[in-house]
Amino acid sequence: MPIRPSASVEIRHLIDALGAADDVRRETAITRLAVIGPRAVEHLLQACAQPAEIHARAGMLRVLEAAGDPRAVPIARGALQDAAGSLEVQMAAVGVLRAFVTAPAPEAARDALDVLINVGLDRSRPEDLRRAAVDAMRELPASVLDPIRAMLGGDPAAAMRSAFAAARPESTASAAAVWRDAVEGRLPASPDPLKKVVATIGTAARLLDLLHVVDAIRLHEMREPDAMRRAEWRAVRGAVHQALAARGSTLALYDLRDSLLDPDRLPVSFLAALEEVGDATCLEPLAGAYDASSRSGDAWWREHVAIAFRAIVSREGLTRRHAAVKRALARWPEATADLMANS
Repeated sequence: MPIRPSASVEIRHLIDALGAADDVRRETAITRLAVIGPRAVEHLLQACAQPAEIHARAGMLRVLEAAGDPRAVPIARGALQDAAGSLEVQMAAVGVLRAFVTAPAPEAARDALDVLINVGLDRSRPEDLRRAAVDAMRELPASVLDPIRAMLGGDPAAAMRSAFAAARPESTASAAAVWRDAVEGRLPASPDPLKKVVATIGTAARLLDLLHVVDAIRLHEMREPDAMRRAEWRAVRGAVHQALAARGSTLALYDLRDSLLDPDRLPVSFLAALEEVGDATCLEPLAGAYDASSRSGDAWWREHVAIAFRAIVSREGLTRRHAAVKRALARWPEATADLMANS
C-alpha cells in the first residue's frame, strides 16, 4: 500500500501553499484547510505567530474565519492595528471579525465589535476597508447601530454617511433560511448574503444541495443584465464549485466545463475546482480557453488555464494516445500541443 503523509505534514504543506505565487494553488490550499477545520487551527495559530508574506497572512486569516475559533480574534485585531498595513490582509482580518461579531461567546463578540467600530470610524483608513468594517456590523440590532450611524453622519465620505441607509431586507434572515431558499432556487436580491453562507456552511452542506445552488446561480446569471453584478454572482458560483471540489465531488463538473465556453474570464475558483476534480472531458474546453487567451493576450488567464489542464493530465495519467487528448488536438492543435509539451 502507498504510504500516505500524516495529517500534520499535509497541513504544513497546505499552509506553505498559502504564500504561493499561483492564485489557483493558494485558493485550493485555503479550501482544503477550511475542510480540515479544527485539526488545522493549531497549526495556523502557530504560523500566525511567525512573519509571513502578504498572501500567506491573508490566506491564514481566511481559513481562520471559516474555522470559527475565538482565538482568531486577537490575531485579526493585531492585523488591523497597523493602519499602514496591507489592505489584503486587513480585509481578511475584517472577515474574521465579521464571523464573531454576533457570536455566542460574549468576550470574542465584544472584542470583534470594538475593533470594527474603530476601523469603521477611522477616517485615515482606506474607504473600502471602512465600508467592509461597517458592513460586518449590519446584523447587529438597531440599539447598537444607531450610535454608529450617528457618528458616521458627519463623515466627509458620502458612502460612509449612507453606510446603513440601505440595509438589505435579507440582512436579518438567518444563514439557514438564505441557504434553504437558495437550494430551492430562490436567491437573495444581492449575492453577498449567499456568499457569506457558502463560506461558512458550504463545506458541510449536502452535495445535492450544492448542485442545486450551482444551477440556480447559473440561471440567475443568464438573466442578470448588469455585467458587474453578474460577475459577483459568478464569483459565488465559483465558491460553491470549490466546496464541491474540496470533497472530491464531480456532480457539477458539467457546469465547470460549460463555463469555460463563456467569453468572460472566470474567477480563479473555477480553475481551482477543475484542478481538483476535472477529468479528461475537460481537456477540450480548456484547450479552447487556452487558445482564446493566447489570441487575446490575456497572459494571466492563459497561465492558469494551463495549470488546470496539466494538473488533469498528470492526475489522470493521460497521453497523446488518449481519445480526449486526440479530440483536443484535432480541434485546437497548436494550443493542445503546447499544453501537452509541458505536461
